[in-house]
Amino acid sequence: MRADERERVYGRDAYYWGTEPNELATETVEIVATDRDSPTVVDIGAGEGRDAVFFAERGWTVYAMDVSANGLAKARRLADERNVSIRTLEADANSVDLPESVDIVYSIGTIQYIRPENRNGQFEHFKGQTTPGGVHALFAFVDHPEIPTPPDWTDNEHFYAPGELAAYYDDWDIETTEEIVFEDDSSGEPHEHAAETVIARKPNDP
Repeated sequence: MRADERERVYGRDAYYWGTEPNELATETVEIVATDRDSPTVVDIGAGEGRDAVFFAERGWTVYAMDVSANGLAKARRLADERNVSIRTLEADANSVDLPESVDIVYSIGTIQYIRPENRNGQFEHFKGQTTPGGVHALFAFVDHPEIPTPPDWTDNEHFYAPGELAAYYDDWDIETTEEIVFEDDSSGEPHEHAAETVIARKPNDP
């Protein structure tokens, strides 16, 4: 989605993406809940806040990070409606510095905006700012030979190669990986996406 279109959509009263959490968010909670009572999470590309608020409802400390001021305003509104607190951080995923060490880095639908030449540096930063035993739960759009480029794909978005996302975590413990092909009509024109998810855990040993 183009920046101007995103701000226009996020500026409406209605929640474009809805207010219920993604499946990856619920899976992240299931994995983390067994070993951490009140973790700190950064949601990279929080958008209108549905996953960030879901995490806050579990008693987590939440940083909702997004480049969109309108999206973050709606995330704060949703948090207020749900009687929880989140901290918003307006920043670009290409250059954001996490404000403190976190237990979880979560992102769905955003890391394709990290330019390929920036990925090594940004993933190393995210990993370095994660506490031992912490978790990264990430979703990346993948260049698939049988799936055409979506009609709403922009020049600021960059596919990942198959297996690339997991490769950034070859020194971590991979909890789960999944390859996904799914239908979408968010642009008003039905199309398909190919994606991969990775949930990885930082080793406790230095």
